[in-house]
Amino acid sequence: MAGEMSIIGSVILALFLAGYLGQQYLPPPKPRVIGLDLGTTFCSVGVFQPGTGEIEVIEDDKGRNSIPSVVSFTPTGVFSGHEGQELSDTNPQNTIYDAKRFIGKIFDEDTLEKESARYPFKVIFNNRSAEFLVSTNSTFTVTPEFIGSRLLLKMKKMAEKQLGVPIDKAVISVPAEFDERQRNYTIRAANLAGLDILRVINEPTAAAMAYGLHKAEVFNVLVVDLGGGTLDVSLLNKQGGMFLTRAMAGNNKLGGQDFTQRLLQYTVERVRQQYGVPPTLKEDIHLLRQAVEAVKLNLTQEPHVHLRVPLYLQTTGANGAQEEKVLFQEKLTRELFEELNADLFQKILAPIETVLIEGHLEKEEVDEIVLVGGSTRIPRIRQLISQYFGKEPNTSVDPDLAVVTGVAIQAGIMGGSWPLQVSAIEIPNRHLRKTNFS
Repeated sequence: MAGEMSIIGSVILALFLAGYLGQQYLPPPKPRVIGLDLGTTFCSVGVFQPGTGEIEVIEDDKGRNSIPSVVSFTPTGVFSGHEGQELSDTNPQNTIYDAKRFIGKIFDEDTLEKESARYPFKVIFNNRSAEFLVSTNSTFTVTPEFIGSRLLLKMKKMAEKQLGVPIDKAVISVPAEFDERQRNYTIRAANLAGLDILRVINEPTAAAMAYGLHKAEVFNVLVVDLGGGTLDVSLLNKQGGMFLTRAMAGNNKLGGQDFTQRLLQYTVERVRQQYGVPPTLKEDIHLLRQAVEAVKLNLTQEPHVHLRVPLYLQTTGANGAQEEKVLFQEKLTRELFEELNADLFQKILAPIETVLIEGHLEKEEVDEIVLVGGSTRIPRIRQLISQYFGKEPNTSVDPDLAVVTGVAIQAGIMGGSWPLQVSAIEIPNRHLRKTNFS
């Protein structure tokens, strides 16, 4: 018996030694499972690198680590991501965005009509579901999951190009409030892109993993996810490596796009004041919107930014209507930006207060405040959250990439990659409902 135990021990030791030597001297295997963040406004794809344990967020050919969640249809083809977004002003009726808001969701006709009024493209009612009407060489409808599949396919190809291997397996994140139907339709979108989904993980849990909270001694975690188009606040309770979502609230009509729009409205009015007419050409509006978006991003780092945009204004002279080329210049300050959006920023606190009430928790009992989404970079928003809780939120992870980082960690776990990670287990909370503000 002792001899058998000795042999078994030797075999185990040899296996560990072989694993160690393989790690040291052999090139690590390529990741075969990707992590996908199919966001409302932006999407990202990441991988867990075996051997090093590092997370790599895949970049496109221009070095950008996320793509806009936009798909545009033209007579010559279908364009996803940045290519689709470039067509949004010149081809608005056939450029679809925010498809995630509709995927797998059941509507009544009146609700869908109200929801679709905010979009330049046509949303139609079909058997309690939403579809998008597209007119190019012919007129046809596409489903939200088809739009999602085009974005997922683009990210799949980005990963394959970067890694040099075919990819057909993934882990994907979804909002915590997604029901079973919405999760299944998200999986269907991935299947249309040629991907087998090994696991669906909630976005707040993925974010918590990115911050390493699945391995830390924390119990109550508040996740504030403020992206381009939506605000989601989740209260997580962690016991060991298990996460339970205790409460959710949010505002599906509040995000970075709204802050940009306030700044755009201000600059359009300044053009009118300086030149007597506002910009009306689609190309001018497109340039101005792009410039204002860049200003918004820069104001997170700088106290003021100089805006310079060439415009072709439609003026009226002695010879009637004419086009005048001007260089619009304006100094925009962080103080002005905060003033223009003061009421919108204040709305962020309402869902936070709600999840604490519904989670039966005092704000002093929150162990970690985790920020997710690019809009949480805005200094005034961080200041409001810090003042409310009396302590600084955790900002150790890039908020734009927190979800995709967590999903990539989970993808590494599902792929059995070395070094082994602690998995986060989500406890389903079937009775939980999200409180929505507007």
